[in-house]
Amino acid sequence: MEQGTAREAAERPGRRPPPAPAPRPAPRPRAAPPAPDGRERPGGGTTPADPRAPAAQAASAAPKGPGTPRDAGAFAGAGSRAGAGPGAPPREGRPDASSEPAAPYASAGRAGDRLPGRAPGAYGHDEPVPLGTPRSVRRHSVRGQVLDALRAALVGGDLAPGQVYSAPALGLRLGVSATPVREAMQQLAVEGAVEVVPNRGFRVVERTPRELAELAEVRALIEVPVMLRLARTVTAGRWAGLRPLAEATAAAAARGDLAEYGEADRAFHRAVLGLAGNEQLVAVADGLHRRSQWPLVSPPALRRADLVADAAEHGALLDALAAGDLTVVESLVREHFTGART
Repeated sequence: MEQGTAREAAERPGRRPPPAPAPRPAPRPRAAPPAPDGRERPGGGTTPADPRAPAAQAASAAPKGPGTPRDAGAFAGAGSRAGAGPGAPPREGRPDASSEPAAPYASAGRAGDRLPGRAPGAYGHDEPVPLGTPRSVRRHSVRGQVLDALRAALVGGDLAPGQVYSAPALGLRLGVSATPVREAMQQLAVEGAVEVVPNRGFRVVERTPRELAELAEVRALIEVPVMLRLARTVTAGRWAGLRPLAEATAAAAARGDLAEYGEADRAFHRAVLGLAGNEQLVAVADGLHRRSQWPLVSPPALRRADLVADAAEHGALLDALAAGDLTVVESLVREHFTGART
C-alpha cells in the first residue's frame, strides 16, 4: 500500500524528486614553503630560486675592507625602505638596525680602524667620518695655529694695546675664516690679553708698568725657592740636557726676534721648573710668564743688546745650578726678574 502511494506520488504531473546531495571535494594538500635556493621541497618537487638570493649571498661574502660598508645588504635594504627604490645608495651615516654596531670613537686609535677614503655610512651614529688627515694634524687644529699666531703678534707688538681688531680683518691677514680667529680671541679674552667689544671685535688690553712689576714679583716668589731646591737635588748631567734650550734663547736674541725669543724663554723656564715634578706648579708659572710678555701701553725702547744680555743669564743660571751654588742661583734668578720689571 505504501509502495503504491509512493509510486503514485512520483507519477503525478509537476512533482520532481528532491536532488541528491553533492559529494564534498577532497582537501588539497598544503603547499610546502618556497625554498629560496631551489632545494627540493619536503612534499616533492623544487621551487624556483629567488633571483635576489645570489646577489645577497655575494654581498654578505664580500670582504669588508676600506670603502666597503660593514653590512652592504643592510644598507641596500635601508635605501629601499626609505622609498629610494632598488639600487639607491644608502643614507649617509644611517645603518640598518640589523647591521653590525659601530666601534666606539675612543677605540678608533687602533691601526686599521679609521682608514682614509672609507665610504660614508661605514661608521655608526657616534663615530664621525674621518677627513683623511693624520691625527697629529687634527690635534693641532686651525684654531690652535691661529691662537699661536695671535700670541706671537701680541708679544712682537703687532697687535697694539688699546686697538680694536675684528675677527674678519684678522682672518684676512692670517688667510683663514673669521670663525677660528673669533674662537682664538675668546681664549685670549679668558687669559686677560684682550677684551670683547660688542659688535666691533676685540680690544688689546692696556697694561701698565705697575702690573708688569707685580707679575715679576709673584714669579720670583714661586721660582726662586723651587730653583734653590732643585740646585740641591738635581744632578749636573740633567742640567746639561737643558743647555740647548738656553742656546735657543741666545740665538733668538741675536736675531732680535722678540716673538721667537719670548717663546724660547718660556720653554727654558718650563723645562727648569719641570724637573720639580709638579705639573700644577709649571702651569701656574707658565701662565704668569705668558702674561708678563704682553705689550705695555708705552713700551720702553728694547734694544737687541738687552735681549742678548737677558739670554746670557740663562747660561749662567745653568752653570750655577749644576755647581749647586745656592747664593749665585738666588742672585741670578732675582736679578732676572728685576730686569723683567722694567
